[in-house]
Amino acid sequence: MNWKTTYENKKATAAEALKAVKSGDRVVFAHAAGEPQVLVNALVDRAEELENVEIVHMVALGPAKYCRPEMRKHFIHNSLFAGASTREAINSGRADLTPCFFSEIPRLFREGYLPVDAALVHLSPPDEHGFMSFGISVDYTKVAAECAKTVIAAVNPNMPRTLGDAFIHVSEVDYLVETEEPLIELHPPEIGPVEEAIGKHVANLIEDNATLQLGIGAIPDAVLMFLKDKKNLGIHTEMFSDGVVGLVEEGIINGKAKTYHKGKMVANFLMGSKKLYEFVHNNPLVEMHTVDYTNDPFVISKNHKMVAINSALQVDLTGQICADSIGYKQFSAVGGQVDFVRGASRSPGGKAVIALPATASGGQVSRIVVALAEGASVTTSRNDVHYVVTEYGAADLRGKSLRQRAEALIGIAHPDFHKELAEAVKNKRSIFLEGAGK
Repeated sequence: MNWKTTYENKKATAAEALKAVKSGDRVVFAHAAGEPQVLVNALVDRAEELENVEIVHMVALGPAKYCRPEMRKHFIHNSLFAGASTREAINSGRADLTPCFFSEIPRLFREGYLPVDAALVHLSPPDEHGFMSFGISVDYTKVAAECAKTVIAAVNPNMPRTLGDAFIHVSEVDYLVETEEPLIELHPPEIGPVEEAIGKHVANLIEDNATLQLGIGAIPDAVLMFLKDKKNLGIHTEMFSDGVVGLVEEGIINGKAKTYHKGKMVANFLMGSKKLYEFVHNNPLVEMHTVDYTNDPFVISKNHKMVAINSALQVDLTGQICADSIGYKQFSAVGGQVDFVRGASRSPGGKAVIALPATASGGQVSRIVVALAEGASVTTSRNDVHYVVTEYGAADLRGKSLRQRAEALIGIAHPDFHKELAEAVKNKRSIFLEGAGK
């Protein structure tokens, strides 16, 4: 039987395909902008027929109706990363959160820590050989499909055909649901003066021939604004967005100096606008891989001059980084921050950067603190931290004593909090030693 016949035999409506999900099943959704909304909606439509279906994914960019209070009997969300549409359910106790590094999620599926009953994935149409691309969500999604008892795929001409380790054959999918739904888009954020100042400081740390890991948001986009005078930059990241496209078109990002995957932009998922999705379609410059490969610190470290740029919610004066909780409230999760901090730290000439505004709540609260808030998690340990950057400058903490760290971090805190932080340090001499904060 040729693949075209197999494809026709596996075609189904979303309602027909989702009948394969049974009460008590664990269902994994494709990640972020790759979420197949037609399949998710069909599953939610079956709510009254189902009990205790566990839904597992990282960032949800859809409305996450399965997290609503009235759905509690039918669906249990086990989040691997809290997002805007799932955060309230997690913090109110209707949903769970499983802490893990982004790079280790495939292992949870492969080794049976989280056995997968069904994977809901989002694919490009098949090529002439019957292979479909996972497009903008390869990350853990490809591995979930490889491990699932049942694979249900939305097949969408709007999904770009990305290259690399990004394919699944028609024969490996159980149900094929054709759709032309628009992909979820994220448009460039507004960059204010604080983000612009941070971006400039971070850009000063980036040398010619560096390879970058960038996230999404105003700070990463602000960094890109100040890279116009750089040469031969490369990309090895978990994700990238629209901001890099302009630098590729200008020849600033070309991968020529990369020491691993030379000439390729390596990522595992993508979030952005239609412009980004069109850019990556069939683009040999872009190489997609699963997250256990892209985020492996040993793989990351093969890129010389690797610069990892991540964010935080709080940094204490010893250098501990909290990026995923606000006190006892879950805000996000560890994601790939530690993977890239450690990978960049092992890279010859590498730099790991934590960038954040100096204050929160309209300037009323310092993000540079004597101690993390009660209940806050330590995302990146003080032993791993390298650079911390705010709009007031960059503090290099590597090789610094606790006293020296406190001084450096107070120096990049908002001036309104310098005295308060220095006085607090003086009162904790057993930690910081005499002389800190002077």
